[in-house]
Amino acid sequence: MTRFVFFAFVGCLWAADWPQHLGPNRNAVSGEADFSPSGKVVWSRDVGAGFAGPVVSEGKVYLYHRVGEEEICEAMDAETGKTRWRTAVPTNYRDDFGFDEGPRAVPVVSGGRVFLHGAHGVLSALDAGTGKALWQVSTMKVFEVEKQYFGQASAPLVMGDRVMLQVGGKAGIAAFAVASGKVLWTATTDEAGYASPVAYKNGEAVFFTRTGLVVLNVETGKVRGQMRWRARSNTTVNAATPVVVGDQVFLTSSYEVGAALVDLTKTPLKAVWSGDESLSAHYATPVYKDGFLYGYHGRQEMGPELRCIEMKSGNVKWSTVRFGAGSILLVGGKLVVMREKGDLLIAEATPKGYKKLNEFKILDGVVRAYPALANGTLFVRNEKRLVAVR
Repeated sequence: MTRFVFFAFVGCLWAADWPQHLGPNRNAVSGEADFSPSGKVVWSRDVGAGFAGPVVSEGKVYLYHRVGEEEICEAMDAETGKTRWRTAVPTNYRDDFGFDEGPRAVPVVSGGRVFLHGAHGVLSALDAGTGKALWQVSTMKVFEVEKQYFGQASAPLVMGDRVMLQVGGKAGIAAFAVASGKVLWTATTDEAGYASPVAYKNGEAVFFTRTGLVVLNVETGKVRGQMRWRARSNTTVNAATPVVVGDQVFLTSSYEVGAALVDLTKTPLKAVWSGDESLSAHYATPVYKDGFLYGYHGRQEMGPELRCIEMKSGNVKWSTVRFGAGSILLVGGKLVVMREKGDLLIAEATPKGYKKLNEFKILDGVVRAYPALANGTLFVRNEKRLVAVR
């Protein structure tokens, strides 16, 4: 029988690696005790297009970006930013709305491999040490997937000997063998959302598709429960990654959908509470601490608020006014906020009120990608540059 474990225990991780989207446990929480930056950039380099943030494993920073007509996975020295290896594949992806045409999905490093999911739906595996291509699957061709509004954006999830992915088309979700790329199972016919799946317990994983919540068995692909949670308009998607806390999962979406706290032990799945007045995030995943969630409320283009809500009830404890969009991590009990306009902000994670501790200008331009925090260094990218802040 295959044994499934949370990503944080797969392979040999350094003390504070950040090997996948939202960190070791895919919850935007760092295991580091503290992060008190001076705002000093220790290295900086030009990079290509893309919304995919960096990941860090065993002293290397991996970035998936686009230069010209190629999608490139590049491994860099975490201390200096110098290239260790670079693997490129052709791409003809075009964004229908004139936005960034680079990769959207954050890479995953696991078991000596780097797994990539391109904007055009190609899932591939590289050797993490050398960049050698191991296998590749064009999911859009295999499963007859229609092009999404902003391309494919969900990061893969590795559990045990399989890598799982939101696909869409004839297979809403699919699992592939990490060693070969062979399709192991498919589940649902949901269209793919932009949220990334997360591990649960007892060999299960949680997906937030374009249609809603799906809980399934990782070994067999058997769906244990589904709950519809999406906007009425076909032009909308679910983008924020689910937040699993114990036997509950917090879902949040924009477009007048709102948030829901779902009991994962119930069959059928059942919301403890739901509504559009608590914490409706456009794309940024909230963080959890001691019974409270901290995150963004409102559409990105409308100047969302930064909020704290009580998880068990959805009650708002505090809220800012027109805070602006960005991403958020929890480090040493503090909120580390990377604002879309390039400012790094540190604040207390407390339900008693918003308290900013410090703020620095890190980058110009627009910062949409999630940062990575590893061994006391924050790695952040905009549309043109990658910087390391220690």
